[in-house]
Amino acid sequence: MALINEFLEVDSDVQRLHGPVVCGYRAFTADGRLVLQLDTYGSVERQIPNKISQSLQLDVDGARVLRDILLETFPELQA
Repeated sequence: MALINEFLEVDSDVQRLHGPVVCGYRAFTADGRLVLQLDTYGSVERQIPNKISQSLQLDVDGARVLRDILLETFPELQA
């Protein structure tokens, strides 16, 4: 599990689409701050189906940065 505190744009030669999975989300308060947690679940081909694969957490500062990245990447969301 990771609380994201910085986003860094990186270059990569690998540009491939991954297989689809389900992402669960929940919001909760911890240490006096609101946190959004995103949990991705393993694909149906995994040894233990529906097991959480990754968990990412964002507080309001991280959410603001991610929002800006999303709007820059997908300008059509600004409608």
